Amino acid sequence: MATMRVAQVSRPKGPFELVERPIPEPAAGWVRIKVQACGICHSDSIVKEGSFPNIPYPRVPGHEVAGVIDAVGQGVAAWQKGQRVGVGWFGGNCGYCDFCRRGEFFACSNLKTTGISHDGGYAEYMVAPASSVALMPNDLSPVEAAPLMCAGVTTFNALRNSGARGGDVVAVFGLGGLGHLGVQYAAKMGFRTVAIARGKDKEPLAKKLGAAIYIDSAAGDAAAELQKLGGAKAILATVTSGEAMSAITYGLAMNGTILVIGADSSMEVSPIFLLTGCRSVKGWYSGTSIDSQDTLSFSARSGVRSMNEVLPFDRAAEGYDRMISGKARFRVVLTMG
Repeated sequence: MATMRVAQVSRPKGPFELVERPIPEPAAGWVRIKVQACGICHSDSIVKEGSFPNIPYPRVPGHEVAGVIDAVGQGVAAWQKGQRVGVGWFGGNCGYCDFCRRGEFFACSNLKTTGISHDGGYAEYMVAPASSVALMPNDLSPVEAAPLMCAGVTTFNALRNSGARGGDVVAVFGLGGLGHLGVQYAAKMGFRTVAIARGKDKEPLAKKLGAAIYIDSAAGDAAAELQKLGGAKAILATVTSGEAMSAITYGLAMNGTILVIGADSSMEVSPIFLLTGCRSVKGWYSGTSIDSQDTLSFSARSGVRSMNEVLPFDRAAEGYDRMISGKARFRVVLTMG
């Protein structure tokens, strides 16, 4: 029986284990992917730490997958062996619950999540529902594509659904793994892009990524600086501090929206501020497989690229530690040699 190597977690808070397993066969409606690259995302800590209930262990994490279809299961009509594809957080939907019937596939009552519901991309091969697969353009390498399957689609999809139009002031709050992509997407979409981060030293990078204006949040009131620009039509909040997100909300223009994609326990904002300006606070999920496909296509055409630290697959534990420490610049990607 042919085997493959995987990096699995056998129990909550357990170590990564490099083990051999049989190469899986795709079930009906599923495809098998030969993994070429897999990004390491902070959400992989859900498996590592056991922070979701009922995760079946051992489990192989990884939902920033780029590779090639190696086999297709019965009934799969849309995909063929040899196609270059990606798989993200969205791991497939049931198609029959009320949310699916309304076309709200990401809200599916029986939603599958790659690397949590079923094994993900820290492996030489993986299987995935055909509905979770996105076509990868030929002019993106697997290493370039992998982080776009989560960090990319989350920022791109939030911005294109923000209500902002070309020329509007759009702020990207935070210049890390999500923010450095958000600045690029905002600039390429034609927004007057404002990057906000702590420290004057980040300004050259922000301008290089496409920001028209940089605001050092450590030097003063960043929300007040946004109001000097007329306020932001949209603020993409990529940081993980609820307190910081609460403060930056006051930089919104009339009818402005803050899109929260960084996770934290709580944030506060004055109802009066929201009411008097018809402003809103909105959370944004990443996206479905077609959103990921749009992200890949837009990135390939516009030149948006993730800044990555690349490690071989057998150093998955090291890569995860690098990511979780916050020292990575800006994404960590594993390659399957």
